[in-house]
Amino acid sequence: MQYVNLGRTGLKVSRLCLGTMTYGTPSWREWVLDEEYSRPFIKRALELGINFFDTANMYSLGISEEVVGRALRDFARRDEVVIATKVYFPMSDDPNDRGLSRKHIMASIDASLRRLGVDYVDLYQIHRWDDETPIEETLEALHDVVKAGKARYIGASSMYAWQFAKALYLAERHGWMRFVSMQNHYNLIYREEEREMLPLCRAEGIGIIPWSPMARGFLAGNRQADKTGATMRSKTDALAHAMYYQSSDFTIADRVGEVAERRGIARSQVALAWILRQPGVTAPIIGASKLLHLEQAVAALDIALTDEDCAHLEEPYQPHPVLGHD
Repeated sequence: MQYVNLGRTGLKVSRLCLGTMTYGTPSWREWVLDEEYSRPFIKRALELGINFFDTANMYSLGISEEVVGRALRDFARRDEVVIATKVYFPMSDDPNDRGLSRKHIMASIDASLRRLGVDYVDLYQIHRWDDETPIEETLEALHDVVKAGKARYIGASSMYAWQFAKALYLAERHGWMRFVSMQNHYNLIYREEEREMLPLCRAEGIGIIPWSPMARGFLAGNRQADKTGATMRSKTDALAHAMYYQSSDFTIADRVGEVAERRGIARSQVALAWILRQPGVTAPIIGASKLLHLEQAVAALDIALTDEDCAHLEEPYQPHPVLGHD
């Protein structure tokens, strides 16, 4: 396993981050694994050297945090792992149980710590931008969370580059904790982040930890134009159905298959090897519903695509509307 600094911080994270949306309860999403089936993935990730685990309070409405927390306590020492969680999305019908108000942030960090069974998280992230709350209120609340010892660092997720730039400026102006990472939507078939967000992050020393490097499984080549597929997730993942499926997406997925066949590797390894070579990318957030997925992901760290491979993969790309900010 390779380890790198998260942005300009001294925090060392594995070159791959295990995303844990898949682990929780299938009553939330049909394709989610329950605790019994989830635990082996966390154990194997640790054995492979992954020390970076990303969850969110809204995954399985808190159950993912409980599952991940119990597994990490059983399989690792607290100081050996980097735990990241997120806040923003509704957790109930209560109008204050959502968003990025001071009230919700303060309640949510305590609830996440309780579910995870830890005294602090290493990275506390805002899951989206909140148009209904002044960003100054959000930033000051996050600053206070860190100063209270409940989080070591703060991060952000999908938003417009102008919003992120504003947040970075205001934090510096007021002497508040600064975002150290950006968890954004980025993969071979969604590259709009290359226009502004990625250059901003590189210029500001922000760690880039992209979500969905496999385009929610689309790059595995198991999607059809009629929005059916071979897996439960491909059949029922409404978000993927709304985000992808334009004709160029299928062309790129086919080219991933061509490069994989030529190199004798898995499609997922091609997609990961591509994103790992993009300037500024710290640790793609990978998902795994089969143990083989973890093995292949770690092996992808040693795969070096050629410039010709990448040109072949990138050439069919067509611009997309902004996706993933909602």
